Amino acid sequence: MKDQILQTLRILRAYAIKKGVDASIFYYEEESFLMRFANSAVSLNTNEHLVRIEITVYEGRKRASYEMITSLSDIETMKDGIDTAAEMVKHVQPLDYTPSVKVYSENYIDESCYDDSLAHISNEERLAYINEAVEGLNNDDIKLSGIFSCGANTTAQINTRSENIQYFKSSDAQISIVLSHAALNWEVSSEQSAQKKSDLNPLQLRSELRFLVKHYVNNTPQQLSSGRYDIVFGSAAVSELVSIIDWIGICGGAMKRGFSFIKEDDTGKKIFSDKFSLTDDPTRRETFPFSRDITGIVRKPFSIVENGVFRSFTWYQDDADEFGVEATGHTVMHKSLVVHCGDKRVNTLSELMSMPRDRDTLYIPHLHYMNIVNPSKGLITASSRFGALLLKRDGSMAVPYNVRITQCMSDIFGDKLAWLSDKQCAYNTSVSYGARNPTAVITPKFILVNDLEISQVNLSVDKRQT
Repeated sequence: MKDQILQTLRILRAYAIKKGVDASIFYYEEESFLMRFANSAVSLNTNEHLVRIEITVYEGRKRASYEMITSLSDIETMKDGIDTAAEMVKHVQPLDYTPSVKVYSENYIDESCYDDSLAHISNEERLAYINEAVEGLNNDDIKLSGIFSCGANTTAQINTRSENIQYFKSSDAQISIVLSHAALNWEVSSEQSAQKKSDLNPLQLRSELRFLVKHYVNNTPQQLSSGRYDIVFGSAAVSELVSIIDWIGICGGAMKRGFSFIKEDDTGKKIFSDKFSLTDDPTRRETFPFSRDITGIVRKPFSIVENGVFRSFTWYQDDADEFGVEATGHTVMHKSLVVHCGDKRVNTLSELMSMPRDRDTLYIPHLHYMNIVNPSKGLITASSRFGALLLKRDGSMAVPYNVRITQCMSDIFGDKLAWLSDKQCAYNTSVSYGARNPTAVITPKFILVNDLEISQVNLSVDKRQT
């Protein structure tokens, strides 16, 4: 298959040159497998195999792109796509800058993050994994729902400036298990991300789910008062917060357009807690990394925040062209974001619950319906949903109704940041809309932030009220 992909790209390049067209060609292939569960049964078991071709044609400051879903053997349709993009570029308005088309200096093949045994794990194995993860936990009252998604991604690039090709292949899996009690109207969840088959660990999920179910069954639901709380965020919540920082914080193009809470003159300044460090690290295979970006830049660990000091914005090639700066190797489908560990030896729920507490502490593992209130201030809003717990000062525990936080990133990751766990985990942030793009963020298992405001609380256990 790989040889056929490479040969197809060379044929398309030769066709574009023959037509006098300056073009870049992006090949994308996905194999996706999805097993979905509802009401403690398999509700959907499906798969798809898609090939996308994106053709971009350049004429000076003009650029036009045409994308199609096709099959690898349908070269004539792909050639028609080149003709279409070439016709389109004649009619577009020129940009205010000249877009770059990089010359690949060598052929580059990277399959180091591909595990065929994970990409094509059998239906029987996926079902056995789920059954092992929830053994003894679901019953007539507590129902299972969730997904086991896995597959493979292949991308490749060529352009008319060079005969060399870049080629990448990776595998991934995303597992999300939800146990819900219909009568008591609560839900708990646990998730796992995998890049290779040996990453799969259903017993780890089962341990977390069993802990949460025990407390949700035996502890009294409680409506909280609005006000300020110490909040422990789980890795899922931290990953979603860091993904927002990626969007409205560290992107150079967003900063130039006024859509970032980090300003240009913040570079080199301490704007977060000295406990907070953030790196884009393509050596971490758990993030499904790209070792080179689409323009051919070799990607190495890239410091973004170091002990609270903001080091650098990340620059896509097109933003760099527009604003006259140097690209940083971030023209990729996703970054490989890593939040560095702290020194707190608290890495399991039981360890977290047994910690001594000076005041009531709220544990929020997931942030739901997160959205941006004001990008220039880094202000976001989100609600709790799955598995939140109130850890009381006296050592007891309660199940809180859903709460809403509305906070600035500078508060969450600023001087209020008390500690971070000393071990990390990968949280899968992949979404199922559009082309498959497996993504994960590596974070400490927990972080504690002091004195954050809860802006709204549910009046009952009904999830719909938040």
